[in-house]
Amino acid sequence: MKLYYTPGACSQSPHIVLRESGLKFEIEKVDLRSHKTEKGTDYYSINPKGYVPALQLDNGQVLTEGPAIVQYVADQKPETKLAPAAGSLERARLQEWLHFIGTEIHKTYSPLFNPAITAEAKQAALEKLSKRFEYVAKQLEGKPFLLGEHLTGADTYLFVMLNWAKNLGPDIAQWPALKSFHERVSARPAVKATLEAEGLTKS
Repeated sequence: MKLYYTPGACSQSPHIVLRESGLKFEIEKVDLRSHKTEKGTDYYSINPKGYVPALQLDNGQVLTEGPAIVQYVADQKPETKLAPAAGSLERARLQEWLHFIGTEIHKTYSPLFNPAITAEAKQAALEKLSKRFEYVAKQLEGKPFLLGEHLTGADTYLFVMLNWAKNLGPDIAQWPALKSFHERVSARPAVKATLEAEGLTKS
C-alpha cells in the first residue's frame, strides 16, 4: 500500500493508523499547490479530488477520505483494536466521532487557512471551534481515548485537529482533558514515527 500525504494535513490521521497497525506501506508526499507528488506525478491522476489523503492498495485501487481509510486499515488488523467490530454499536460510535470531527471541527478550520479571511469570520470560526472542543473535552473526562481504553482512527483525527489549534487557535490549554489527551497521543511511538517521517520533528 502507498499513502499519499501532505505533512501536517489531515492525511496524518491515516498515516498514524497505518503505523499503529503494523501493516507494510509506503508514503509519497504531495504538494497541494502544484498537485504534484514528490516523484513528479500529477496527483489528479491518482486522486481526481485533488486533496489528501489517498491510499493506493496493492491491487491498484485507490481509496480516499481519511475516515474511510482509517476504518479500512483497522479492519485489516482487527487485533489492534484500532476500530471496533463492524456492525457493533461501538463501530457506529467510531463513525459518529469521525463524522463529528470531519464536519464540525475539520471543516470549521477551512476558512482559517485563508489569509484573506475577515476578522469577523475568523472570530466566528474560533467561537464555533471553542464550543466543539469544549464538548469533546467533556466526553474525554475520565477516559484516555474517545471510545474508552483503545486508540482508534477518531483519536488520530482529533489529534491532527489539536495540532492545527496550536497555530490557528483556540488555545487547548483551557481544556485540561484535551491537553492531556494530546500529550498522551503525542507520546505514542507510532505518532512520533509519523511526525518524524513527515519531516515535522527530528529524531
